Amino acid sequence: MTKAPGLKTYAILYLAFLYGPILVLPLFAFNDKAVVSFPLSGFTTKWFGEMWADPNLWKALKNSLIISLSVATLSTVLGLFAARSSVRYQWPFKAPVMGFIMLPLVLPEMIIAMSLLIVLMALGIPLSIFTVILGHLLICTPFSVALMTSAFQSLDRSLEEAALDLGETPASTFRLIILPLVMPGILSSFLITFTISIDEFIVANFLGSGQPILSVYIFGQFRFPAKVPSMLALGTILVGLSICLLAIAEYFRRRGIARIGGKDSGGFL
Repeated sequence: MTKAPGLKTYAILYLAFLYGPILVLPLFAFNDKAVVSFPLSGFTTKWFGEMWADPNLWKALKNSLIISLSVATLSTVLGLFAARSSVRYQWPFKAPVMGFIMLPLVLPEMIIAMSLLIVLMALGIPLSIFTVILGHLLICTPFSVALMTSAFQSLDRSLEEAALDLGETPASTFRLIILPLVMPGILSSFLITFTISIDEFIVANFLGSGQPILSVYIFGQFRFPAKVPSMLALGTILVGLSICLLAIAEYFRRRGIARIGGKDSGGFL
């Protein structure tokens, strides 16, 4: 097999372009100078203290946690049943219905946000945290369905059939056999959708109606130069938490595949 040095160089440059700004972020978060520029002037943690003392940040964080935990729970439950139905049963118009469920994966978020805003205004529903949850649920559910479908497809169908032959009902088989086997997929889905929801900005900005939400709050603070260093400190913490959540989700995904003897074909990390 011939080597492709050009492709290797392209991959390195692509990764540097993609992750370079993220790696630079902590440098300015710990930089003593208020202006984001080189050369660095010294090490400090005062921007983290300034961030910590901001009461508006805690209000935004509280609302974002409410939204993200609600979205992660609901999307994982919906993804669980949608994936189970898609993998295990045959029903009319299954392919088109599943296609519509997965459609938000390829639609621009701007289009989704504007469409939801128009529908909610036409129905007379006031914009609030609840409407943000609805918007994030629409975006996150396809990710949950994709993860849970992979988990169900990896199951050995004979395990379920053996439980039914031994006298278990379909409900008890699902609770005692199926759920424990797909639990790593459930945990992975919860963590991934939580991460997506807490980082999402466009839908939160359109449907939040001025509610303090973390992503919208961060965007608004960048209008004030004096607030930029503390927002870089917050961004550093969010990047670290996101990496940890993705790593945990990937661990559970691989653990679930290994548990049922499946073959790992690649994942998030």
